Amino acid sequence: MRRLLLRAGAATALLGFATVAGAVFWLQGQGVTPRALAPYLERRAAGHNDVITGVALEAGATLRRLDRGADAGPYPLPPLAIGARPEPAGDGAGARKPVHSVDEAREAFAGALAGDVIVFAPGVYRLTRALEARRPGVQGVPVTVRAERPGTVVIEVASSEGIKVLGPYWRFENLDIRGACASAGSCEHAFHVTGLAKGFAAVNNTITDFNAHIKVNGDAHGFPDGGLVEHNTLTNTSARRTARPVTPFDLVAANDWIIRANLITDFVKATGDRISYGAFAKGGAARTLFERNVVLCEHKLRGLPGERVGLSFGGGGTGKPYCRDKRCITEHEAGVMRANLIASCSDAGIYVNSGATTKIADNTLLDTAGVQVRFPESGAELDGNLIDGAVTERNGGRAAILDNRSSAIAALYAGLHAQRGLFADPDTLDLRWKDEAPRRDGPGMPGPDLCGAKRAAQPAYGAFEDFAACVAP
Repeated sequence: MRRLLLRAGAATALLGFATVAGAVFWLQGQGVTPRALAPYLERRAAGHNDVITGVALEAGATLRRLDRGADAGPYPLPPLAIGARPEPAGDGAGARKPVHSVDEAREAFAGALAGDVIVFAPGVYRLTRALEARRPGVQGVPVTVRAERPGTVVIEVASSEGIKVLGPYWRFENLDIRGACASAGSCEHAFHVTGLAKGFAAVNNTITDFNAHIKVNGDAHGFPDGGLVEHNTLTNTSARRTARPVTPFDLVAANDWIIRANLITDFVKATGDRISYGAFAKGGAARTLFERNVVLCEHKLRGLPGERVGLSFGGGGTGKPYCRDKRCITEHEAGVMRANLIASCSDAGIYVNSGATTKIADNTLLDTAGVQVRFPESGAELDGNLIDGAVTERNGGRAAILDNRSSAIAALYAGLHAQRGLFADPDTLDLRWKDEAPRRDGPGMPGPDLCGAKRAAQPAYGAFEDFAACVAP
């Protein structure tokens, strides 16, 4: 009898193990990570009795620990050489127009000529309605708006938009722009770039507390193509209490934009669908380049409900009237993401939604749900990436997976994170290599690494050769 009981117990244990293993491999086939399964279970259990709710909450907490590790809370960022820098950008050459008040700024904007340099005197400027940049600059001779030194000019925005750019070739440098609406969720955009505003540039600005810090879209007059967003810091100090889109860089239907060397953090959407993105390009846009950015979905704002995605071509999709071709056959075409560091996201680090001919190269993803390529219109080539997570194809999306380092979803359910283990302390962004850097056999994509350093002949997998070069002296 004892032997029979032992055999029955062993059989039951094996059956239980097989059931669990089968469930894990089914979830892997569906592209469902532990961090995605946790909120699903919690939502399904909501409103049931205390026992069911309690079991679901405990299961959700366990899944998150397996996938994300222990949450040590906010941590100090090292002084990164990514994002806004203390050294001023630009030389301010041109006809200088100093301004000392909001009224003087409005007058300077209204009368601006190509080559003018509108210089805000040190101080705090409060906007209760948007400044409008309508006058045209000229390619190579923009209208420039700047502070002489970063940190000396604060523009408080107490309206839905701060600066609306409708004319071509305007450049903004060294400004500190802060949302200051009575209801925080009412602060939509620091910059709204639209219509004929091609050649826009935002360089070395710090922008805080907006739903979509920089919004780009077309209007009846055209599309603001060819923009540059470089060395800015886009962040929030609290979760955004709004049902509107929360995406610090939000581009719809414009072509040929470069988003480079920015620091994007803490874009939590507290109400509505609670889905937010660090940056996306969609709406029939083309040839967007995201390179050498640091995207921290959760830095100071950690552990809050909701799904946060790092970078995306396609975002959550676009209504046809807002698409460049009015049809949105694809959300994005010929986009490139290279040498970005994306970390601490409750959902995908990179998400391609109806994004054709996409290249994803030399990125480092840590503590994210990995890379997701979704819908038949999507085709992505991945090469040289270091992904703490998996690459998944969903709803007919196609991913050509070349030479990358990634993890199987099944490993995440076991709490195994081989890529995370390559670094000294990834939970606090101490990304020194623990041992030797894992290196590729051949060259990667042309261009410098995340830190601006030249890539080795046999480059390390991921965004950087040596993360110490990303830390400013």
